[in-house]
Amino acid sequence: MSHNQIHIDPIILAKEVKFKMSSSSGNGGQNVNRLATKATLLFPINESKLFEDQQKERLYDKLRNRINKEGCLILVNQESRSAETNKKAALKKLVNLIQKAFEQKKVRKKLKVPRSVKEKRLEKKRRVAEKKEFRKKIL
Repeated sequence: MSHNQIHIDPIILAKEVKFKMSSSSGNGGQNVNRLATKATLLFPINESKLFEDQQKERLYDKLRNRINKEGCLILVNQESRSAETNKKAALKKLVNLIQKAFEQKKVRKKLKVPRSVKEKRLEKKRRVAEKKEFRKKIL
């Protein structure tokens, strides 16, 4: 697989992911106190069979702020009142994060500014300077 194009199957990825459920904060009334709807996704990168060693290193590098000391990528989702919806959203977020980590940044090419563009800019500056010169009071 190349670094710039990678397709991750959410179904296969879901088999390697562990979820920890806990009580959510925010809206939900009594539901918040009774049910564990907050989904914390744990993805052990080292144990993954989806990625090669080189790809795992890239994931570690790009997503280091979300990886704990044990090497688990952690994502939390508590947007919905439903535990199942939060699990699906967390998995979707993981897929997007991984795809973003493998995207190559476009290399910025330096362009040479054409002479005509430079001349136009200087001519415009000259006209503005003349205009301001005419505004001055003559002593």
